[in-house]
Amino acid sequence: MKKCIVISDSFKGTLSSVEICRIARNTIPAFFPECQVTGIPVADGGEGTVDCFREAIGAEPVTVPVRGPYNKTVQATYARKDSLAVIEMAAAAGLPLAGDHGDPSAATTYGVGQIILHAVENGCKDILLGIGGSATNDGGCGCAAALGTRFYGENGDTFVPVGGTLGNIRHFDITETKKLLAGVRITVMCDVENPLYGPDGAAYVFAPQKGADQAMVQRLDHQLRALDRMFLQELGTSFAETSGAGAAGGLGAGCMAFLGAELRSGIEAVLDTVDFDGQVQNADLVITGEGRIDSQSIHGKVISGIARRTRGAGVPLLAIVGGIDESSAGAYDLGVTAMFSINREAKSFAESAPQSAENYRRTLADICRLLRAMT
Repeated sequence: MKKCIVISDSFKGTLSSVEICRIARNTIPAFFPECQVTGIPVADGGEGTVDCFREAIGAEPVTVPVRGPYNKTVQATYARKDSLAVIEMAAAAGLPLAGDHGDPSAATTYGVGQIILHAVENGCKDILLGIGGSATNDGGCGCAAALGTRFYGENGDTFVPVGGTLGNIRHFDITETKKLLAGVRITVMCDVENPLYGPDGAAYVFAPQKGADQAMVQRLDHQLRALDRMFLQELGTSFAETSGAGAAGGLGAGCMAFLGAELRSGIEAVLDTVDFDGQVQNADLVITGEGRIDSQSIHGKVISGIARRTRGAGVPLLAIVGGIDESSAGAYDLGVTAMFSINREAKSFAESAPQSAENYRRTLADICRLLRAMT
C-alpha cells in the first residue's frame, strides 16, 4: 500500500477527528513503511470545524473579540488560509456560551457577523461558515446587522432584532451589506433540512434545546413567520420552505436572504475545499468513520459523502466506527467496502469510552495486519 487517506468524523465524546488522524499516521507506517498517510480531519460545521480545517489545510488561527450570544465580549477564533476563511458560528453564538440559563428569545448572532466582517476586511473572499450548535433564534438578523444591514421599527428607529423582536421589523435595508460582500462568496455548511417555521421549523425542533419552554417556542415561531413576511416584502422571496432555512435558529434563512449565501452539505463543502477528488486519484485505500454508523449515516452525513466519491474513483473505503447499527447495511450500497467496530468487548459506553483511542489503534493495526498478509 503506497497511499492511504484517513478522513473520519469524530467519535463524539471520545475521539476527535484530529486525534483519529494522528493515530493513523502513527500506526499504518509500522506495517507499511512506504505508505503515505494523508490525514484529513472533518467536522459537520459545529464546534471543532475550525480546528479540523487548521489541521487539514494548514490554515492559521485568527482570534478576534466579538459579542457573544448575550452581548458579553468573547474571544472567537476562525481559520484563514490565503483568501479562505473558515468560521464557526458557535465561536460567537454557540450553546456553551449561553451557560445554564439559555434564552433564545434574547440571544444574538451579531458576533458571527463580526467574525465575517473581520475576515472580509482582511482580504478573505471565500467564507466557509459552519452553523452547528447555536444558542440563537434571531433568523440571522444580528449577523446581518454587524455586516451593515439596517433594521427599522414602527417609529423609523433602527435596532438589532433578536428572536423575540423579529415581529417589530417594519423595513430593512441590505444596501451596505451588499456593498461590503461584493465579490465575496459565502458558503454555509448545513446538514439539517428543517424549514424556517412550523412544526418542523427552527423554533419547535431546536429552541427547546436552547432553553425555551413551550410558550416561548410558540412565540419564537410566530416571530420567524413575521420575519419571512419581511423577506417577501423587501426581497420578493420567501425562504420559509427552503431546505436548511431553519438551521441555527433561522440563520440558514438569514444567510441566504441578507448575505446571498449558498447552503451546502457540510461534508460536500469540506471535500471540495481539501480537493478530495484530486487526492483520492492515486490512493490505494480510504478510511473513514464516526461514533456510530446507522441509517442516518447514509443520508447526507460524512460517511455517505465520502462513499459517493470513493466509489466514483474506484478506491476501497473502510469504515472504522464505534458501533454498528443493524440499519447500517445501506452503507454498502453507497460504496463502503467493509465496516469495523472498535469495541472489542461487550461493555457499556461509560466503560469503553476511556479506552477509545487504544481500541481504535488496535483495530486499525489488525486491519493493517490483514492487508499486509494479503499483499
